[in-house]
Amino acid sequence: MASSRGLYRSRKHRMIAGVAGGLAERFGVPVWLMRTLWLLLLLPGGLPGLVPYAILWVLVPIEPEE
Repeated sequence: MASSRGLYRSRKHRMIAGVAGGLAERFGVPVWLMRTLWLLLLLPGGLPGLVPYAILWVLVPIEPEE
């Protein structure tokens, strides 16, 4: 079930910047699945996964503290 809140970088599920964790929380998918998708995008030379990740890192705000 997708979350009704906006898109934020996760504080709880972060390894680098929390982008994959935030997307997983937003769309209601397991975090490991979202990380695997990013990894697959990095395989063909890096740019298909690195550029969108970097853009989201800059544009998406960090999850507010509760």
